[in-house]
Amino acid sequence: TLQWETLGKQFVEYEQMAPFLNPEDQQRRLLDFLPHFLKAWEESAGVIVFPNIQLLASEVSKLLTKEIKRNLNGKPAEDARLALEQLLQWKGEAGDGHLLLKSVYLLSQTDLRTMWNIIGSGLPAALMQCLYLFFTFPLKKNSDDGETSEDDTQTQEMLVEIMLNMYKEEQGVEELLAADKLQSLIIATASLWDQCNHSWKVPTGRVLRAISKSQTKNSIVYLQAVDCIKIAVQNLFKLADTLPACDMCEAASIVLCFVKDSYPISSALLTEFENNDGYQLLLKILLGCEGVHPDEGDPYLDEILDMLTCLTTCGKTELKVSGNIVHPQLPHFDFEQTRSSGMTVKNLQAFQVLQSIFQKSNDQHLCGRILAAIGTIWAWDRVNFFLLEWTLQPINQFTDIIHFKPHLVQVEFFRLVESIVLDLSYIPHEILKKVQYLIRENTVPFCTLTALQCLLSMTQKDLLFSDIFRDSGLFGLLLALLRKQAKILRKSAGTHLSGLEEGTEKELNAVMLKMVAALTVRSVRNTVVLKDYGMVPYIKIFLDDECYRSATLSILEQLSVINYEEYMSIIIGALCSSTQGELHLKLDLLKSLLRILESPKSHSAFRTCSGFNGLLSLLSDMEGALQDPPSGLWTAVGQNRILELVFYTLQGITAALHLDPVNSNFFQRNGLFEKMAEDLGSLGCFWTKGEWQIPVTLEKKRTFAEFLDAAFCSSEPFPMWLKNCIWILNFLDHMVKGTLHQESCFKESKPEMGKASRDDQEGPQAQEEHPVAFKCPGNKLPASAYRLWGNPEEKLEMRDCTIVHPGAVCVMVRLLPKLYKEGHAQLSQEIQCAVVDHIQSLVKSEKSRQVMCGSGLLSTIITSCQDAFRSESHPLHLPLTRVFEKLASQAIEPDVLR
Repeated sequence: TLQWETLGKQFVEYEQMAPFLNPEDQQRRLLDFLPHFLKAWEESAGVIVFPNIQLLASEVSKLLTKEIKRNLNGKPAEDARLALEQLLQWKGEAGDGHLLLKSVYLLSQTDLRTMWNIIGSGLPAALMQCLYLFFTFPLKKNSDDGETSEDDTQTQEMLVEIMLNMYKEEQGVEELLAADKLQSLIIATASLWDQCNHSWKVPTGRVLRAISKSQTKNSIVYLQAVDCIKIAVQNLFKLADTLPACDMCEAASIVLCFVKDSYPISSALLTEFENNDGYQLLLKILLGCEGVHPDEGDPYLDEILDMLTCLTTCGKTELKVSGNIVHPQLPHFDFEQTRSSGMTVKNLQAFQVLQSIFQKSNDQHLCGRILAAIGTIWAWDRVNFFLLEWTLQPINQFTDIIHFKPHLVQVEFFRLVESIVLDLSYIPHEILKKVQYLIRENTVPFCTLTALQCLLSMTQKDLLFSDIFRDSGLFGLLLALLRKQAKILRKSAGTHLSGLEEGTEKELNAVMLKMVAALTVRSVRNTVVLKDYGMVPYIKIFLDDECYRSATLSILEQLSVINYEEYMSIIIGALCSSTQGELHLKLDLLKSLLRILESPKSHSAFRTCSGFNGLLSLLSDMEGALQDPPSGLWTAVGQNRILELVFYTLQGITAALHLDPVNSNFFQRNGLFEKMAEDLGSLGCFWTKGEWQIPVTLEKKRTFAEFLDAAFCSSEPFPMWLKNCIWILNFLDHMVKGTLHQESCFKESKPEMGKASRDDQEGPQAQEEHPVAFKCPGNKLPASAYRLWGNPEEKLEMRDCTIVHPGAVCVMVRLLPKLYKEGHAQLSQEIQCAVVDHIQSLVKSEKSRQVMCGSGLLSTIITSCQDAFRSESHPLHLPLTRVFEKLASQAIEPDVLR
């Protein structure tokens, strides 16, 4: 602060003495003062505390302007350019010119009033003369001078920053008009770009862009009066044949800036640009960028395209179009609500340049930028789509040539088409007809695939498209193509196509199936058409390939709406004919079956199509699957996947029995609960040797719920066989209550397009990457787990549960003797007692006892555990007896009880 006070006093003395000094002494005193000023600035971290800063800025700027003019006066251009460089550059120590330049540079960054003083000194015009000379005349250096020095670069940066700070003010631009160098510099950039000083190209562009953004009415009149834009365009036409594309973009972007930025004030420069074939120039320049690496045209290529996009809204009169809205349209579409909100297209000439570039170029970057520009114009105002499509028809015309474009351009184009429906809520019928023609012709398979994915997205938006694409013939075309592909698949079973052909063909088949699935969803009419075409046998063929399966099942599920028996026959047949290794096929079929069984009307068809026997045959085929360690084909399958298959199989049976007395009676009457118990007992985790263990004294006794908690969520080591047994008993517990089909306890795993079948890929390690959702880290059980077995903190045996399927209780009792493993006698007996106690809690309510006794299954239970009933020393004798004591009051079979 003391230093700044001292400087302030010195400058006051200078002010007081200045009127009495000759110009040379006055200049010398100011130059002597500036080093102290700069030193104070450096030592105060750039903070200036100087009361007379505006006067100082005025004095220093005037002196710098005077020195520049002195060095320019009467000299040829090249000599003047050399003199300026010597004046301003650093020469080991700060010369007078460099000292003045650095002082003005610092002062120009302070405040607006100080900047106005700098501008009023005449410096804007003087520095424009400097810039013109530096850009136009490269300094001839000796070969040993090397590259531009760091000091030269610093001098350049200070000059440019001063100009940027001055010219961003309208006052600074107005001051330029006193000299003629602004139009000279603009024309020079358009004519001498290949001959100029390369180190001054970028700085000159920055300064001219700053001036462009601050144009005034006077500056526009000035540029128009000297035909600046006209001459610049003519010169650029001459350069376009010889200059590289990236250089042309850089030079043209400067001229185009003045045209675009001046329009809000006056249309004069735009009119001059248009009258002198400016759009043809831009078309020529942009088409010259074709084949150039994207980075070489950036950022100037993108800048030109952005400015050209903005010019589409520059026009005096609104476009008047009266479109013919073709029906049907989406219910919420209302053309009256798409009226203009401001940024509408008024300049079709500018847009035609964008349109012509896309039509004539196959360059990926260029075409992609044109599509992005069209998307931007639509986003500015919804009405722009209609204004353009009802006049120039860009999208309609692009559809005819899109198959010639690179793949990424095709993808972007169909996203744009898709947005017409998804974002504008408008159905462009004429465009969609052309897209469907592309699909029919299938000239380029990738283009066909992308077009079909576009139509698929539309179809999923509204049911109306199911009618539109059926009436247009697309639905029939897809069915014919799928029939053809199904025949090929059937003939080529077991053989493989090569690489890319297989990939594209598979993706196309998959999307066609998805499209048919989307067209049949909630459309009984389309489903009937599919059936009448005789497509069901062909659709079935696609079930075997995992990448087609989801869509195929969706189609078959729609078929069930009109014919449950046919659906059940297909699914049950596919389940029964699937091989042991086709685990994922079985799981997908079972999940589909569960979705259909949600409708009670499907239960009869399930029974008559041997659905119960079919699902039980899945359990039979899994004999030994849960052995520890696994053996045979099951070695390649993780045990979590096997348990998942057991779960979904039992879910399917439970769903078919739910609230269906006929099915329940059928299942019980035909001894299928006993068959289920036999099949579950042979999975490999239950004891099958038929020898009862020697009773042991239990040190501790846990409930079934505590076993569940300990087996899956505690750090206590539990043998795998017991975990698997507890899983199955838990499934059965929920089956008893009739809720198993409503549970969801395994993570869904969805196949990705183009990947090989998981049945072929996954070994034990891969299978374990799809863990059961209940398998929780640490000791914390996830909340989702409690949906299946309940919170262990609540005493499960205290609940008042209703038995819905007493046969499932019989299955649990039949498995009791098999809850055993050599070497785990105490643990085996403990879990057996826990299960019996749990069964006892199930028959606690009077309603449950009535259901059990009315089922006629008590003799089955007694037969299953006759050893336990006959021997009082058997560990299960007492708990089982208590179960039957509870049933005694409701007994309908007194002889059996006795």
